[in-house]
This record gives sequence, C-alpha cells and structure tokens, in this order.
Amino acid sequence: MADLLEQGAAWLQEQRTRHLSRTVSYLRGGDSVDLPATIGQTTFEQADEYGVIHRTQSRDYLISAADLVLAGKLELPKPGDRIRETDGDQIFLYEVMAPGGEPPWRYSDAHRRTLRIHTKFVGMERT
Repeated sequence: MADLLEQGAAWLQEQRTRHLSRTVSYLRGGDSVDLPATIGQTTFEQADEYGVIHRTQSRDYLISAADLVLAGKLELPKPGDRIRETDGDQIFLYEVMAPGGEPPWRYSDAHRRTLRIHTKFVGMERT
C-alpha cells in the first residue's frame, strides 16, 4: 500500500494533468506520441573562464513518466528528442537539451511519476 505522501503526489499529478496542461507531441526519429504537458521553465547559471555568470533559461515540459511511450516501449527523454507545441495557428519546435553539461531532464517528484524535460527553442513549423 502506498504511503500518504505518495497518494497525495499521485492526486496532485492528476490535478496538474487535468487542469494545467496542454497536448504536445513528443518526437524521437520517426516515432511520436501526443501527451499532456505542463509548461514551466528553469534558469541555469554557468560561470565562464573569467568568472562571469551567464544565465540561460529553458522551456520545461512536465509530463507523466508513464505517458512517454514510443514504439510501444516506455522511454526516458534523450538529448536531441523534440517537442512540438501548437499555440493557435503556430507550431513551435523545441529540442531536449540543457546547458553546461546539465542533464536534459530530471524527476520532478520523489516518487518518479513526473518528468521535467528541459528544452531549447529551435524553430517553427508551418501549419
């Protein structure tokens, strides 16, 4: 039986998915899956060789780890994967990556139910 905190985390994830998400397409090679994602951001700080701090912001997608199924197999994000997000009549394309050797994703909760995927804008597609 799950502990009370795990049950609460599952309920919160369900509420986030139901009320705070939009459908995006996750792409890897020729495989894709449409899934609900909550939009977020992360600010990364990195010092250069002169000690100057550079801040970079990524667009993050919070998704259920159980939803990332490509070609019938449960997967984890990989650098170079892409996320297609439609907003009105515009389609934005983001690539999974993070600056400065940081990992491109992390679990967003203690129970490994939610993935936080860091991305960078790489272009737009025509509708």
